Parts: sequence; structure tokens; C-alpha cells
Amino acid sequence: MSAAAAAGTWKLGDLEVNRIGYGAMRLTGNGMMGNSDGTPIDRAAAVRLLHSAFEQGVNHVDTASFYFSPRRSANELINRALASWNDDVVVVTKVGPWRDPSGEWYTMARPDQLRGQVEENLRQLGRDHLDVVNLRRNGVDMASIAEHFGALAELREAGLVRHLGLSNVRPEHVAEARAIAPVVCVQNSYGLDWRRADGSGIVDLCREQGTAFVPYFAIAGLRREAAAVRERDARVHTVARAHGATPAQVRLAWTLHRGPHVLAIPGTTDPAHLAENIAAGALRLTQEELTLLDGPGAAGS
Repeated sequence: MSAAAAAGTWKLGDLEVNRIGYGAMRLTGNGMMGNSDGTPIDRAAAVRLLHSAFEQGVNHVDTASFYFSPRRSANELINRALASWNDDVVVVTKVGPWRDPSGEWYTMARPDQLRGQVEENLRQLGRDHLDVVNLRRNGVDMASIAEHFGALAELREAGLVRHLGLSNVRPEHVAEARAIAPVVCVQNSYGLDWRRADGSGIVDLCREQGTAFVPYFAIAGLRREAAAVRERDARVHTVARAHGATPAQVRLAWTLHRGPHVLAIPGTTDPAHLAENIAAGALRLTQEELTLLDGPGAAGS
């Protein structure tokens, strides 16, 4: 059994994936909103890193055409890696927000612009169809997603997209989308320090509906795209010491323990951290440890 299979599998529609995946945003050298600018990883090193992930059983990669910096495109790097890889890898991308070639952000495409975004992802990834496309909702000023999701449903019917998902949504948006076409995954910010998806009930809703819940920022939490800092939560350190694990592994394991439908997509450019993240799928927390982590934060955390 591969390392990434230790946490089990889940299906995105008819596509079975290991629950530990990989998020490609950090490959570009900058975060989604540009607040983690740094030197992008060398192209050859990026391909080696992706191949290492695949060799360890990762078969679910999260990306977007707007994951790019002046010198790197996540989609282009994934394309290169997959061109020299023989096994199947499910690539999940997202549309909605967009950037022009200079990197300027535009918050949300119109429904009639989504086809262009899908076609750009197809071009960059070198594919005839996209495995999964998530509609990423633009915050509080987008009450309804029906028109946008309907446009993607038409592209699914046309064969450009195999499955559809959602990102940054509330339960009412899931219901709205499911009335139009099947939803195979919901991708929201979620982690030990940021549990709005528990408060809204969307984690449990996805479980009830057999839909994958895919948290992003599961390790970084409120730091979002920013570089990692020393773990401050004493509870996490306590659990990590008990297992001989790292705090990041404990945070990933806590997320995965929320249910068999929860997938993880941690991103990194460090091969050692990649192996640690994948190994977190084998970490089994006790009920006492889960109760500790679910409880009030320790003093000074």
C-alpha cells in the first residue's frame, strides 16, 4: 500500500482518489493573493517533487489557472510532470476569480466568461477534458451561484468537464448547485483554528450527501498563504510528542478524523515536508486527543 493510501480513499464522482492529495499553489512562488511572494521552485525540481508525490501514492492534485507568478504556472508544471508519468492522476481545478497576464486580480468572471476559463485550464494542462472543476464563489457579495454553476453544467454536458464541485460556499449554495447538476466536492477553508465549516454544518452536510469535503489551509489556518511559523498551540505539541509526529502532521490528522469524506490537499515545495504531509494519513489520534484538540485552546496558544 502506498503512503498516501494509508488514510483510505474517496470517490470524486467515478474517480477514486487517496485521501491525501497535493495542493499546487505554492509551486508558483506566490500565494493566491500575493502575500507569500518568494523565489519560485526550479522547473526541474518541481517536476521531481510532483513525481515524488505520485510515487508516494498521491493521485489528487488541486490547481487553478490563476496560480501563477511572473516565472511559474502551476498548471504548466503539472502538465510537465504528467507528460512523463504513466499512472492516472485526478486534477481538480477551479474557476471564477481570474487574473490578467500582469497578475492583476479580478474578483469574479461573468457566467459567459467561464467557458474561456475552462478552455484556458485545458490548454495549460494539455488535456481534452478536465476531471473536476470547482466554481469558486467570490465572498459575501455573491448571494446566488445558480447562473454560474448552470454555465459550468452546460460545459459538463458538452464534455469539456467530467465532474463539478464548489469552493468557498455555504450550505444554501450547495443546495442551489445540486438542483442543477451533481456536486462531487466542496472546498472550503477549514482547520483546527478556523472552523466556520463546522458552524455552518457544511462538513456534516457533505458527509450526509456522500460529497467530498476538501479543506484548504488545513495546516496554515488563519495564516493562509503565508510562510509557516513555529506552532504556538500547546495542545498540538502535546499530541505531536505522543506520536513522535510534527505539529503539521497533527493538524492534518485532526482534519482527516472529521470523516472518511474529508480529503487533504497540503502544499509544499520541500520534499521532506511533502513526505511528512503524506505520512500524516497514517496518524491515528485517540478519542482523548481529539477531545483535547476540539476543546478550548491552551493558555498562550
